[in-house]
Amino acid sequence: MKKMASQRRVFQQFINLSKRRPRTKLALQLSASAAVASMPIMYWSHNARKERAEREHEVATRIRIPSVQTIDDLMVEKCQPGDVILFDRRSECCAAGFSAALGCLLGKTILCDEEDGTRSVERGSYEHCGVVVPGLSDAQGAQHDSSNLCLLEATSGNGIVCRPLLTRLEMSRSRSVMLLPLSCPGEHRQQDVITGLEDESELSEKTKFLKKTMNDELIKFRDKWLTDSQSQGYENQHSYLSIMGAFLYLTNLYPTFPIPVSPSAWLVVSALQECGAAMKLNEKQAQQTRVEDFTRDGRFFEKNSVRLRPGWKFLSPVAMRETSVS
Repeated sequence: MKKMASQRRVFQQFINLSKRRPRTKLALQLSASAAVASMPIMYWSHNARKERAEREHEVATRIRIPSVQTIDDLMVEKCQPGDVILFDRRSECCAAGFSAALGCLLGKTILCDEEDGTRSVERGSYEHCGVVVPGLSDAQGAQHDSSNLCLLEATSGNGIVCRPLLTRLEMSRSRSVMLLPLSCPGEHRQQDVITGLEDESELSEKTKFLKKTMNDELIKFRDKWLTDSQSQGYENQHSYLSIMGAFLYLTNLYPTFPIPVSPSAWLVVSALQECGAAMKLNEKQAQQTRVEDFTRDGRFFEKNSVRLRPGWKFLSPVAMRETSVS
């Protein structure tokens, strides 16, 4: 009883103080309003993190039967270093926090165009992308093993990361995932993407040299950006860069500021430029690229497209995930 009486006295003193000081009362009202408004966000964030943890556990403990391939296994076999993968993500599934979900939502709303007949894909609002790079294994023959492929991408939770491609696909909850196969000069890869791997003995020495050079440059690019991401704390900057880039694009101020319109597209275009596949017309080209620009053929569209060097091209998109309207 004494404890309850003491609590009542403290509460009454607090009420009297707020009555005598209008600023204190206003601050209390604003704090209470903010707390009430943040409760749904906290509930959503908790559920998103819980679902992500459950999915990580499911993928990590999945039983894999030898000689039995899943759809994701077959899709990974079609990939090669330099390929670009587009994601039509669900903003409500972003487990990295409210700012990550807001950046995803703004990217879809501001940076994604409606279907106008110029895109190589029919449906989907693609606001995130990554580039396929050689894996971290140095074992003999690993460079020819599809299971050693990784996806290099810029993320909100972990900064710039390089994760096994198969694991990344299995973890994805995107509505649609689209593969853009990259073909170098002299490479006949269209049939390869449909049926299987192309026999490297059929490639000319020049084409083999180009592919080896591209792989080596992608490895250098991967190592450099992974190191820079950790040293500069990029994981704390990605969400805010995405939000600022979307607003700068909306207000048409993006040419003035050295901020990427889409951080994920900026990273991928920079990788393609470093490996010699993409043209480097100016210093701001990568910063002003959107993910949607990958869906247009740079050979026919000068604006809102990714321009590749002569002989390089993106082949027809391959759906790695079926588009869902829900």
